[in-house]
Amino acid sequence: MFTQAPQAVVAEQALAVSPTLATDQLYQLKLRRQSEVSFATPPGRKPDDGTYAGLARLTVDTTGVYRVALDQPLWVDVLANGFLVRAKDFQGRPGCNAPHKIVEFLLPARTPITLQFSGGSTPTVEVTVTRSPEKGV
Repeated sequence: MFTQAPQAVVAEQALAVSPTLATDQLYQLKLRRQSEVSFATPPGRKPDDGTYAGLARLTVDTTGVYRVALDQPLWVDVLANGFLVRAKDFQGRPGCNAPHKIVEFLLPARTPITLQFSGGSTPTVEVTVTRSPEKGV
């Protein structure tokens, strides 16, 4: 997916105005200074000062394992029904940006999902959400 032209969107500072992402689409998210973002829950990792962050929303039609792929080392928290969804698996590749990091989450169907991006060293990140080829729920 990282060979496609990304759709540019702004990852907002508050959930009420944040963009809704779709699966199987590459996005280039414009982030904000982390100090400007109102997280639904504190980020899972304490960021350094001067980092970038943002919020986005997602809803999937089918319960299953989904991959959040990022082109840089950025922290991602996922919330469903106001609760943190634990990462099922992750991998990263230093020196690679197509993608740099992949985190898998078991997501519920037809439930509003919050994506919290934090700790970015640059004001943009390319991100995509895809269904994992792994079967099982």
